[in-house]
Amino acid sequence: MHLSNLERIQYDVLLVGGSPSNLALAHKLVDLAKVSGKGFKMAILEKGKEFGSHVMSGAVSDPHVIKKLFPDYKENGFPLEGICDESHLSLLGHEEKYDIPDMLVPEGMKKEGYLILTLSKVVYWMASQLKEKIKEIPQVEIDFFTGFAGHEILLEGDKVVGVKVEERESLHPHDANIYADITCFGDKGFLSRDLMERFKLRPNPQIWSVGVKEVWQLPEDKDYSNKVWHTLGFPLIDSTFGGGFIYGMKDHQITIGLVLSLDTPNPNLNPQQRLQDLKKHPWVQELIKDGKLLNYGAALLPEGGYYSLPQKFAVDGALVLGDALGVLDINTLAGIDKSMECGIQAAEVIHENLNKNQNTFGLPQLEKYQTKVMETHVGKKLYKGRYFRHAFIENPQLLGEYLPLVLEGIDQKNILAGFLKVALKHHVKAALDGLKMVACMSGALDMGEVKYKHDREHIIPSFEPKHKIKPLSNYVANTIYSREDAVFYAHTKYHEGNLHIDEFNAETCLKCIQKYDSLKKEVPCVSDCTAEVHRIDIASGIRKHGMSLENCVHCRTCEIVCPEVNLRVKATSQGSGPDFMGL
Repeated sequence: MHLSNLERIQYDVLLVGGSPSNLALAHKLVDLAKVSGKGFKMAILEKGKEFGSHVMSGAVSDPHVIKKLFPDYKENGFPLEGICDESHLSLLGHEEKYDIPDMLVPEGMKKEGYLILTLSKVVYWMASQLKEKIKEIPQVEIDFFTGFAGHEILLEGDKVVGVKVEERESLHPHDANIYADITCFGDKGFLSRDLMERFKLRPNPQIWSVGVKEVWQLPEDKDYSNKVWHTLGFPLIDSTFGGGFIYGMKDHQITIGLVLSLDTPNPNLNPQQRLQDLKKHPWVQELIKDGKLLNYGAALLPEGGYYSLPQKFAVDGALVLGDALGVLDINTLAGIDKSMECGIQAAEVIHENLNKNQNTFGLPQLEKYQTKVMETHVGKKLYKGRYFRHAFIENPQLLGEYLPLVLEGIDQKNILAGFLKVALKHHVKAALDGLKMVACMSGALDMGEVKYKHDREHIIPSFEPKHKIKPLSNYVANTIYSREDAVFYAHTKYHEGNLHIDEFNAETCLKCIQKYDSLKKEVPCVSDCTAEVHRIDIASGIRKHGMSLENCVHCRTCEIVCPEVNLRVKATSQGSGPDFMGL
């Protein structure tokens, strides 16, 4: 269907984003309609050139929701990379690795039995299965629009009535509107961000982290399939919250990634280069020896959890689910199952309303969605881990002081020596901080509501870490990639006219550059860009902000870390952007 040929397109249900949450909603709604006989007309907008091309995740997932939605998933071609049979939580020093004994690993970090997934492939499969499923249900009509992004929320008063889109494959796209009785936002912060701001739904800011990830092809004599490692320590020893993940996949492939929280005092995180530092570690070097890089990408993770949830999960005419809500449980690094559960619960509410022949989706009809979500494992897990991030925000010495000392012991092949250093240097305070951390992480104590700051407000321009990583030199040079070279493996492609990052005020950027120049540091947007987009240009002796938009992988990190709130990333048109298929 060519949207530019139509003046008004009306649907019962509109899904913005080909996310796991939205596709779970679509599958569940179709399943319910098959039983009830109720018909409906739905549209799914996916801004990538195909379903999955803009989706990137770890990913190791609890299978329980997938089993619920697709009982025969193993026999039906579900794209599994493996099922974890060996899981480790490891501490990395500069040279050595220490696997924490299983009895001391938190339950949420034990991944045996979990599915190892490539989420882009899962999303593609879910969309393909949905197309086949509706062939047998004549009363259901679904239009799949790939290469279309929602660019603006359409409102009639305070009611959401659809979105504004543009047509792909055109240098001068004709604006078109898609209207719907109910619009569901499952995106990670484009239109859902606008919805939150328009209706002031999220009084407590979301906390974001950025994940950078590579997929490697290994020689046939190396097989790490079904093995999972999560790491703490090197190269994050500057008080930044985060860690590494390494997943063994089928066909002699391996995923290597690093997650860095953006609520850090460090203005110069440089996530992509930190991932290269991780790869320089002797243990990781051995894993990827004689391998070949296949894919690179970056994406934001919403990790504020329970206290960053919106006050309302719905407004008149619209629902919010998945990453748009922020249901990732950072305590267990689990979000896919929770996003999909949101979709299932949303489908039940929508179907109930449709079945009553009510096409009015006002807030009274939609409020039960929030109750249903919070009564499932989604709400229960988020509530239990409600203080997890707070523990590290309120106790920066955990990562900035104690962890580096423990890592020194690991490099000496004596972890007890590391803990002894902590005890001798920090005495009783370290023990009390440890107890406080355990109490926070368990959720056993009620400490009241937590108030967060925006990530950019944590930045200290003059920040210097007390502990710095030591340069490692014993690595194979062709396993390490500059940020500029890494972009090639994100397979970015942009059509003409995709000006998708707004710089609101050039003078603001000039002052920011001068400020960080005086401190001999890079401005955060340049340092923390994951794909060589932001740069400093010199014109008439003046250092100015410039952008190479053709390199952008659409992670939105620059927007989050901009100290002056002077950048805004928008959805691309015509399917432009990275191609994350296989990530």
